[in-house]
Amino acid sequence: MAPEYPESNRVGMSADEIDQLLVERGVGVLSLADDSVAYGIPLSFGYDAEMNRLYFVFLRPGETSRKVDFAEQTSRASFTVWDCPSRYEWKSVVVEGELHPIADDEWSRVNDVLADNAWYPSLFSETEPMQDMLGWELRIDHRSGLQRSGA
Repeated sequence: MAPEYPESNRVGMSADEIDQLLVERGVGVLSLADDSVAYGIPLSFGYDAEMNRLYFVFLRPGETSRKVDFAEQTSRASFTVWDCPSRYEWKSVVVEGELHPIADDEWSRVNDVLADNAWYPSLFSETEPMQDMLGWELRIDHRSGLQRSGA
């Protein structure tokens, strides 16, 4: 039997708390769908609170990319970010919206946002040269967050 937790310890997050988690984490899971097939991708991201956008860079090591194929077929994506320092203290945010390729004239802003709060594993600098770096933005139109603190 699963333990029961008092509902009073699980509360919704304010807009400021959601912003704070999106700025602090820098990594989460992007969920895409192609018809009835789902695909979740752990990714680094940059959060632009002013534009209400998340920015991602897909690295394509070859001629094809499953990420790009799914991104092009997804009409609506979601992205999940969380922090879980203990089983009794956690917070999570889910954002939803349309996914679009980044236009050439937007890269300067995107690079600034990624530099501010994206997380990059050392893997990126150790891989063989990439054929393409493709930028995508999630235009947030819905977001929600829950948190729990205390035993």
